[in-house]
Amino acid sequence: MIESSSLPYLQSLWALTDDRPGNTTQVLGVCDQLGKGFQEKTIRFTGLERIPNSLRGASLLGVDLASRASLVAPWPDLVIAAGRRLAPVSRWIKRQSAGKTRIVQIMFSGKAGAEDFDLIIIPRHDDLSKAKNWKNVCYITGAPTRITSELLAREAEHWRSRYETLPRPYIAMLVGGATRKHPFSRSQAYDLGERIGFLARSCGGSPLVTTSPRTSNDIADILMQELPTPNSIHTWSSGSDNPYFGILGLADIIVVTGDSVSMCAEACATSKPVYIFAPPGSVSNKHERFHQQLFDLGCARPLGQRLDSWTHLPLHPATDIADAIRKMFHDIHVHG
Repeated sequence: MIESSSLPYLQSLWALTDDRPGNTTQVLGVCDQLGKGFQEKTIRFTGLERIPNSLRGASLLGVDLASRASLVAPWPDLVIAAGRRLAPVSRWIKRQSAGKTRIVQIMFSGKAGAEDFDLIIIPRHDDLSKAKNWKNVCYITGAPTRITSELLAREAEHWRSRYETLPRPYIAMLVGGATRKHPFSRSQAYDLGERIGFLARSCGGSPLVTTSPRTSNDIADILMQELPTPNSIHTWSSGSDNPYFGILGLADIIVVTGDSVSMCAEACATSKPVYIFAPPGSVSNKHERFHQQLFDLGCARPLGQRLDSWTHLPLHPATDIADAIRKMFHDIHVHG
């Protein structure tokens, strides 16, 4: 590993983020791992960002006026962004800097302008075979997160008193919801609630539940009805104090719905037993490939009829990406 302290030529870093929390977490997770101060530039859009990147090119087309006003010189040494919509913005910044700014793209944004990126981060479950021979590609398992052992310890201590009267083991339940092509049905919610109820009663433990922005009210209601007491259920709402990281830090066992790559990756960033709930046909082929990769690595298991205590090496793709970035800057510095 090339330490951050050995990268004096990386002085300024911009993190481009948008209104998609999953993308933002990935970008900030990598920035955290670089160990450098960074500026977060939150980009808002007008609707024109829906135009294909092949037409947007290296431009600010689709970026609103307030966001444009924040993108001014001096240009940074490095820009990190995630998702299709921000790719043209990164490319535009590189053009404005006359090529001096290095740009890193998390997730494949399409062939248009792919050669402009100094590094493209592609999850293995995306199975982009056409990119395998590209020199600017770094493959990872899962998605980068902001989770560290220090964060989990701090959040566990902060939230400990909320759960200390509940019997252990604590069974964390991270609940997602419907995706664009796969609904999260009421029958799935009943199935999940019944399974966790059975497992909690079997081990004498307590479910600690947190829902997400994609969890519909009816799904949350079903889970509340099916889960045994004692339990703790946090229903997500914008702006509320969220015990999510505290639950991960305190959990003895983690159960996560398989519809969210980010939540599965965050669960596996711990060393705790992780069980994925993904009934046949409930998730995309891409998600199924990701789950299988986690199973093969020993980071997770399918949710079945028993919960075991086991450990695994934490999944930390943000560290792998940060190492690839350090190597890129080191090579540029050494070889010119």
